[in-house]
Amino acid sequence: MNLSDMLNSIQQSHHSNTIMDLVSLNEKTKERNLVLTPDDAKSLVVSRNKVLRDHARIELSNGVLKELIEVFSVSPYMNQEYYVDTLNELQEIFYYLKNETEDKVEDAKLIQLMNDYYNGSCAGSIELLRSKMEEFAENFRRDITLPDSIFKGDE
Repeated sequence: MNLSDMLNSIQQSHHSNTIMDLVSLNEKTKERNLVLTPDDAKSLVVSRNKVLRDHARIELSNGVLKELIEVFSVSPYMNQEYYVDTLNELQEIFYYLKNETEDKVEDAKLIQLMNDYYNGSCAGSIELLRSKMEEFAENFRRDITLPDSIFKGDE
């Protein structure tokens, strides 16, 4: 087996593990009638990989996607019909924000901020959330004072 074949085999194994990890979250989300099929999970991984490429980012785990699922699945605005599409949009918004904030905001805090807007003033609208998060990023870049707790390392 040559090096290329070995790397491809490792990547395929990791891809399968990621899909199974995402499908296993159904145990937590099925009570809210939100379920990912293996094809849905594969679609989310493919989308994540595209978003990472588009934003020139490297992500070694599926932790962000899992956290997005866990946090947003409890939203009263999340429904099965748009579940995968919404998660794909949330990934796009998240990685856009990570770049725009220069990784100065912890993942969990950024996801919580997104969730607060999504369930609050955005009332489940991805378009409004994207707009609010673009506004947040613009304010962040302009060094408008943010609560100290939003920055990494502050507790």
